[in-house]
Amino acid sequence: ATHTAAIVWTDAADPDLGRLDRAADALAEAAGHTRPLSVLAGAATRWVWVHGRPDTGHLRTALDRLPDVRIAVGSTAPGLDGFRRSHLDALTTQQMLTRLTSPSRLASHHEIELVALLTSDPESADRFVTRTLGDLETAPPEVAETLRVFIAEQCNATRAAARLFTHRNTLLRRLARADRLLPRPLAEHPVEVGAALEILRWRGRP
Repeated sequence: ATHTAAIVWTDAADPDLGRLDRAADALAEAAGHTRPLSVLAGAATRWVWVHGRPDTGHLRTALDRLPDVRIAVGSTAPGLDGFRRSHLDALTTQQMLTRLTSPSRLASHHEIELVALLTSDPESADRFVTRTLGDLETAPPEVAETLRVFIAEQCNATRAAARLFTHRNTLLRRLARADRLLPRPLAEHPVEVGAALEILRWRGRP
């Protein structure tokens, strides 16, 4: 059997433990089960395990009804080692969100693994982002997000426009603006720009 671990927590000053319990139940439901294994790990934290892999869309919908609750989801893996590994990955995910003061309330390890590695030294990561993105770092979020998705879609404008639900011409205008804001043209270092944009995606803006 495969397992997925998660950390369910809140940063609220006066935590509602009932919401944490409902979030744990939502994790199990999102994985197609009725009951999670849940451990009280602190005044405002639950460690949770479920069988299988939770559906992210289901979790996002559940979180809409649970203000202040956050969930960091680990990898899905088999056996006792997978049980442990998934928990460690969930902890890594939570720590990254906290380290970057990320506003995201839901994150999965497979989404953030690269960013977690790149930001283990936050000050160095900040310098890398600033050096790589230049003025793009402080540009309107939709400009940076357009470039991030464009790179993720292997620089295919049609696919990127479809993913962003925007017109291709709008996307091309944003890409042109992004390229003007970069210290060096995208074509000269797309991997570095993509990595910096992933950090920016998860990082809390100043």
